[in-house]
Amino acid sequence: MNPLEENPGRSASNRSLLRGADILRAFRPGSDLLGNGEIAERTGLSNSTVSRLTQTLVAAGLLQQDRARRAYRLAPLVLSLGHAMRSGSQVLAIAAPRMRALAERERINVGLAYPDRDEMVYLESIRYNRRVALRNVVSGQRVPMELTSLGQAYLATAPLERYQVLKPIFKRRNGRHWPEVQQAIEASMESMNSKGYCWASWQPEVVALSTAFPSSEGTCVINVSVSTQEHVDRWVKTLAPHLLRLKEDICLELSKLPEP
Repeated sequence: MNPLEENPGRSASNRSLLRGADILRAFRPGSDLLGNGEIAERTGLSNSTVSRLTQTLVAAGLLQQDRARRAYRLAPLVLSLGHAMRSGSQVLAIAAPRMRALAERERINVGLAYPDRDEMVYLESIRYNRRVALRNVVSGQRVPMELTSLGQAYLATAPLERYQVLKPIFKRRNGRHWPEVQQAIEASMESMNSKGYCWASWQPEVVALSTAFPSSEGTCVINVSVSTQEHVDRWVKTLAPHLLRLKEDICLELSKLPEP
């Protein structure tokens, strides 16, 4: 049983499905072609399990096999599933035009993300900051949960038991830097409780503020960010009202949706 699964399956067939999802998660930008050995190393699954499941995923149309290189890549079906997910999201339908309007008006970056295990996944990212950013954030991109304002805002609203499950992973991943990372997480939790938002600057010259809210699609987290060399406090004071107003507008519109 994987402790990262919030609702782990109990039957053997469910475990196979969860392991298949683990294999799909192993594919990242820059790791588009993986052999069975690499997949086993990334997932912690045995070579025999990986070999069996990769063949099943090929048959299901989720992986393509490159026989010449003895490796696999994600199949087009995965992209179509992502498109279906985005087009079917009521939260995104409501949030996207408001995010874009804010980004254009204030010339800032605005994002919407969801948690996935120990990471955050962007559902939408609108980039309008006047300065050239050091990185380009796109839909589907993953970022570390424990280092980002997105992840810290989620942790502040998630059940404490969830944080306790994730904490050993964060500690192992950050090594000697864990004490300062833990301190930043706890400070963000306090900020979320007292102010309704938190901020982080895990990338050089990037300041990001985030807040979280519940929805029928799970916990959603929105952020605003800028690339700047100016003092952090100035931007926190400037961005916080915009972020909280955006959250209020989205939540108001979500509350008007008919209940299923």
